[in-house]
Amino acid sequence: MTDRKCAACGKITDRNELIKITRDAHYNVFVNPDTKIFGRSAYLCYNKTCVENAFKKNKLQKSLKVSIPDEVKGKLLNEF
Repeated sequence: MTDRKCAACGKITDRNELIKITRDAHYNVFVNPDTKIFGRSAYLCYNKTCVENAFKKNKLQKSLKVSIPDEVKGKLLNEF
């Protein structure tokens, strides 16, 4: 089973239906549509409410245990 949980709303769904954000071993953060990069990952629903709530409540930072760079925030807020 490949179900994952949205870091913002807590909804459990298939990982192919979620945005994957990954922190690698060097503490770089990627919006990662493929599964080739290994590291700590968090998932978000493809809707603006979940993306905004993840940043408002610092849920993404807590999940990845690293501060989220501004370019990643901008990419998530503008694209999704």
